[in-house]
Amino acid sequence: MRARAAFEETRRRLTAAGVEDAAFDAAALVETEAGEGWRWQDPELDAAALARLKALAARRAAREPLQYILGRWLFLDFELRVGPGVLCPRADTELLCTEAARRLAGRTSPAVLDLCAGSGCVGLGVKRLCPDARVTCLEKSPEAFRYLEQNAVSALPGFDAARPAVTCVRGDVFDYQRRLAPESLDLIVSNPPYVTDAEMATLAPEVRREPAMALRADREGLAFYEHIAPAYRPALCPGGWLAVEIGWRQGKAVQAVFRAAGYEKVACIPDIEGRDRVVVGQKPENEP
Repeated sequence: MRARAAFEETRRRLTAAGVEDAAFDAAALVETEAGEGWRWQDPELDAAALARLKALAARRAAREPLQYILGRWLFLDFELRVGPGVLCPRADTELLCTEAARRLAGRTSPAVLDLCAGSGCVGLGVKRLCPDARVTCLEKSPEAFRYLEQNAVSALPGFDAARPAVTCVRGDVFDYQRRLAPESLDLIVSNPPYVTDAEMATLAPEVRREPAMALRADREGLAFYEHIAPAYRPALCPGGWLAVEIGWRQGKAVQAVFRAAGYEKVACIPDIEGRDRVVVGQKPENEP
């Protein structure tokens, strides 16, 4: 069977299984066996390749995340290793990286802390956009930490096991602030869990395969923001920034948390669909 025919068969199978973007996913699966140029080259797939493709399609039809099946995912302009046990990188999170990087403009060798780092996409994204940044990534989950360490040495060009792009630290966001020196950071970024209990019940089957500890948060999804904003503020240098990803209905609530914790220039930045996605705030340059 040729690649294009295999694509159509895979697309029909995924459509029947209720996969939202069946054509995109089918194309990605076919590429694993036929190569990047399969659409115009239309190579013949032998029996072994077809068997492997059908096995991958079966996993996707069972609603396993495409990212887990491929074992890799593009973020900004680099590729991350991903798999079961780690939150899948999403395009929405790229906005957090770009907004965070903007706040580092003009700073020399800024110190950055990425909380709830997961795959490392945010910390590595900031490092990619600000090569001079010194980035530490904090992650609690042993499963996610394995991918974080792999990505630290392989995701960005010019880095390896001897010189990882970011420093990986195992720890809990709810007590790690005790290990930080006062006024030692220029930027703190985080894409923490923020899904409410009600929202957890309505997640797509693929998302339910991702680790719940990376998704769900207490207090109507606000628990991590309510801790991070005040608890990590002393570690920010005067004029330092806190930037977080939020759920699309949480803009007003998270901004209120930031203001209550004493941040200035608090703002909510929407994503390309106009939904609230990132909240930023600055520690005052001159404390009262």
